[in-house]
Formats: sequence, C-alpha cells, structure tokens
Amino acid sequence: MSLKMRCAVLLALLSSPTVMAQTFTFTAIPDEDETQLRTRFEKVAQYLEQQLGIEVKYIPVKSYSAAVTAFRNNQVQLAWFGGLSGVQARRLVPDSQAIAQGYEDQFFKSYFIAHSSTEIVPSDNFPNINGYTFTFGAKNSTSGRLMPQFFIERNLGKNTKDVFKRVGYSGDHSRTIAQVQAGVYQVGAVNYKVWESALANGKVDLAKVNVIWESPAYPDYQWTIRGDVNATFGKGFSEKVTQALLGMTDTDLLSSFPRQSFVPADNSDYEPIEDVAKAIGLID
Repeated sequence: MSLKMRCAVLLALLSSPTVMAQTFTFTAIPDEDETQLRTRFEKVAQYLEQQLGIEVKYIPVKSYSAAVTAFRNNQVQLAWFGGLSGVQARRLVPDSQAIAQGYEDQFFKSYFIAHSSTEIVPSDNFPNINGYTFTFGAKNSTSGRLMPQFFIERNLGKNTKDVFKRVGYSGDHSRTIAQVQAGVYQVGAVNYKVWESALANGKVDLAKVNVIWESPAYPDYQWTIRGDVNATFGKGFSEKVTQALLGMTDTDLLSSFPRQSFVPADNSDYEPIEDVAKAIGLID
C-alpha cells in the first residue's frame, strides 16, 4: 500500500466515531449532600471506566431540572434519575431508555416525618396534618414531592395549598430532615433510604423528629441512557453500559447508593409515575 493510501486509511479511522477518543459522561439528581454524591459517583465513574474501556466522567449538577437539561442537551449521556425526572428526561430525548434500577426502586416509598412538638402519633393510617407547616424536598423529587403531594391530596381530599399553614421546598432530603428536626417546619416528606442512612449515621435525633407515616410502594430511581449513544460510542454500547450497571457487585459501591443490587428497568415501569405527574399537574 502506498504512503498516500496508508494516510487516507489512517485519516478515515481517526474520523470514525467508533474509534475516536470519546469521554462518556453522566450525572445524577442532587438528592442529598453534595459531598456524599461526589464520593459516590466518582467511584461509579471509575467502575464504568474499567468496564467500558473508555474515559468516563461524572458531572455534578445543582438541581433536578439541571440534570434533565444536561441530559437533553447531550452534556451527559447517562443519568441517575428519580422516577419523575427520568420521565421528564425521556420525554425530551427521543429513544432514551431506562436501563437499570436499584432492586429497592421497584417498590420505593416516602416517609412523612414530624417534629416532636406536634405530638403526632405514628400510625398506619394517613395522619391528620391539616394546619401544620410542611416541607417537601426538591420540587421535581419523586419521593420528596410528587408522591407525597399525591398521597396528601388523595387522603385529605383537598389541594396541598389548602392543607398547610405554610409550604416549603428544602431542595433535598438531607435538608428536609434537618429542617424538621430543627423545627423550621413541623412536618415533611423524605426518601426513606436517605432517612435510614441518616439515622444509621447518627444524624437523626429521635427525641426531636420521627417517622409518622410510611407510604405505599411506587417505582422510583433508575439509570436512563440517551438513544443515540450507539452512534457515538459504537454498536452495542448501550448494552455494554446496561450490563456494567447490572453487574455491579462491589458491596462498598452498592452501599453508597444504598442499594443491594441493580436490576433491569424499562420505560414502561415508570408509567404510573407519569400518570400521577399528569394527574396533579406537574407535566402535561
């Protein structure tokens, strides 16, 4: 082969999307303390890099909506979303797919927590929280806003704004716990996993705040991948990412979520979340 032909072949190879040096990027909804998130997902980036054989980078974001925007704009190709943010992202990006969820995410739940001064007794029945101050988590949180609002309105028969003396949005589950514990709000709704982690880590004072009600189960967190990754990273890349996530067995890595394992997920798993979001007016 002549030098000219060899140069032409080399140029073609270098311009091919399947062999060009690419960085695979992902993000996650900021549902708790930023330091914990960075520690968790930088470990995930290292794991995926080993499994996929390409550079993988975690990109932190400041809000749930920023995670959805980064996914829509192809600033990230993969995201750890909550149920609602995943629905929102997949509606914006054609052919994007939910590919894996935590085992526990098949039957997730919210805890309603209350400051001890309310003297609300824990019960299997939905509590009478009329007239109290109340904080959700982030406005687009599934476990901290969407499903709690649904359960409040279904059980009390009126709009949330007509239930409480004052309503807030803490921004994440860790802050919800801290605000209710401090008495800034009397009642709040949190992701049960964040509550259990905070309790285990000594960040909850049960003399000041406790769980008063546990919600029915619903589908929540999942990994969602863009539909165009195979065109960018090569044939079968989406399946490689899926298998890497499903094959995550390192107990230290899994416990940082915390999840016992990851299992397959599908867009249809989150139709109930989309239906609820439509019913209470969070999406069209």
